[in-house]
Amino acid sequence: MPRNPGIDALRGASILLVVLHHLALRIPLKQTALAGFVPARLLAALSWNGWSAVFVFFVISGFLIAGHAIGRWGSLAAPRPRDFYLRRATRILPLLLALLAVLSLLHLAGVQDYVIHGEGQSLGGALFAALGLHLNWYEGATGWLPGNWDVLWSLSIEEAFYLGFPLACLLLRRERWLFAAMAALALALPLFLAQLEGNNEIWEEKAYLPGMSAIAAGIAAAIVAARARPNATVAFGLCALGGIGLLVALLWGPWLWKLLGNGTMLVLTLSTACLLLGLHWRQRLVPRAGLRGLGWLRAQGRRSYEIYLTHMFVVYSLVALFKASGTDMRSGWLWYLPAVLLCWGLGELVARGFSDPVERALRRRWLGGGKMGGIEVDR
Repeated sequence: MPRNPGIDALRGASILLVVLHHLALRIPLKQTALAGFVPARLLAALSWNGWSAVFVFFVISGFLIAGHAIGRWGSLAAPRPRDFYLRRATRILPLLLALLAVLSLLHLAGVQDYVIHGEGQSLGGALFAALGLHLNWYEGATGWLPGNWDVLWSLSIEEAFYLGFPLACLLLRRERWLFAAMAALALALPLFLAQLEGNNEIWEEKAYLPGMSAIAAGIAAAIVAARARPNATVAFGLCALGGIGLLVALLWGPWLWKLLGNGTMLVLTLSTACLLLGLHWRQRLVPRAGLRGLGWLRAQGRRSYEIYLTHMFVVYSLVALFKASGTDMRSGWLWYLPAVLLCWGLGELVARGFSDPVERALRRRWLGGGKMGGIEVDR
């Protein structure tokens, strides 16, 4: 299956929003000179949509992983759990284990911004939580971890879901029943969020079920994508509908929250699912349809997993340089472009020098295949 440039661009936009969010927490755009001529709504959208971007990632992950599973197995009703788990392990574990090793060394060396010092927290506890897929739970019980650890909360949700996914396929046995289950889980997102109201801020953001609901939306969309045969008009219409819904959710999120409450996140996830369907069918029906001028965004999307796990190294380093330079906050916006480029460069370096060759080697040994297939990489 060839890579889908539209989906890569969507992933690139999502990882860009995550990077911008973590920069804005430390160098707020609204305090820079940009606030004098850039609309406040746009600055807010660029600064505070990191959490929403992770939910977009969840939907994309479900869509790509389920889509490739259908391509390999013919149907989700006939899964091969061993094959599925080994593919997940070869993609996720090498870089995750390397990151945990580096973070452990930085903690033991007492490097600022990398030391785990919260009450009830420890290096051993954080390592166990990250490897046991409950780092989100660990933070909810003990408080925020340093930024490089904190980003692992989404992996805990995602991989916990995928541990059970092949088993759910085996249990339900029919793809139509799996679709019904995934659709119901996806539509329950507002209810899951409502049940979390009144909990601490961390658990409200990082509980399992809302994230799993977003993944389910992507899986349901993948089943539709594999079985339906629309025309080009439907494909382009879904691209437009999903794109508009996603932009509204990101640009006018506060207004939507006043109007729809927790339903705002359902708008976000269902719009993403519609956009993925449209992009998938668009590529199949019009293979040469391009996205001119977005090559840089697609390139970041292809390395989104590596960027996600490593970008806080760049953020902490540049923020430290910014503070040490004594630069006025009004010029803080000038640091954003170098930060984005460096995050992208570090992700590319890590992918080419470590995660890609290690994944190929492991797949040759365990699965009898060396080259990653097209859009299979979900992060």
